[in-house]
Amino acid sequence: MSSLPTQARRHRVHVDGWRIFAAIFTGLFGLLCLYPFLLVISGSFTPKEEAIRNGFRLIPGSWTTAAYQALFINGRSIVNGYKVTVFVTVVGTAVSLLVNSMMGWVVSRKVMPGRKFWNFYILFTMLFSGGMVPWYIVCVNILHLKNTIFALLLPSMVSAWNIFLLRNYFSSVPEEMYESARIDGAQDFRIFISIYLPLSKPVLATVTLFTALGYWNDWWLGLMLMDNADMYPLQLLLRNIISNIQFLQTMESNPQIQQMMATIPGDGVKMALVILTTGPILLLYPFLQRYFVKGIMVGAVKG
Repeated sequence: MSSLPTQARRHRVHVDGWRIFAAIFTGLFGLLCLYPFLLVISGSFTPKEEAIRNGFRLIPGSWTTAAYQALFINGRSIVNGYKVTVFVTVVGTAVSLLVNSMMGWVVSRKVMPGRKFWNFYILFTMLFSGGMVPWYIVCVNILHLKNTIFALLLPSMVSAWNIFLLRNYFSSVPEEMYESARIDGAQDFRIFISIYLPLSKPVLATVTLFTALGYWNDWWLGLMLMDNADMYPLQLLLRNIISNIQFLQTMESNPQIQQMMATIPGDGVKMALVILTTGPILLLYPFLQRYFVKGIMVGAVKG
């Protein structure tokens, strides 16, 4: 009997040892993943001369904001680009999540007429497309999206991949919950809003993140469907700035251009661009991460 407490203590020490090892290993791995991002931040503040002489370091010998000044040459356009991108990301993500979740729930219902056809129709759009020219003709001549804010919203609003992702999750919800709600007199839309959506927070968070990243990083729709510079999204504006700087670097034989480019770090501008474009969207992760690692359906149905 006296050996039992000893064995329990040894087991506890063994478990605590593994927990300490796991914590240290995870912390070191996290720092290793964080190192490139910190290097990008310091590189965006590194002067051009020092970058050429010593390369990029985690703690540069001197600091400069020349890269950010080059990006904010026209500060009004950058601020306006942020406004457009934030609006498109927030509104587009909300509406896209609603549309995709409703479509995913409908095709997950086994009693829906034509369910196989609509599943095949959605899958077909993932495998084949009409091409760029028909897509452009539809957007411009039929939908009249040219130079409107809807040009940045509608083309990316429906995603076949997200519909299938939501459909599979909705299919995993026990059918007894739907039948119970129907017996209580709830209609389909009320069941969808009050039961299925609250139980689907993990997949909704995942789809929200994917959709928000897609809207935030998109520059292609602005390039194809926008002629008004005031309607350019942030990514397209910064892409144009980088292209202009790279073009000027190819013309350094001109004395005036050479003098102007002497203080602009080309690689530092690219790193500053990374900070400006990825920094704000990283704020989503702390709010959505817990839904990736924890489900909330456990115990939703009790037998």
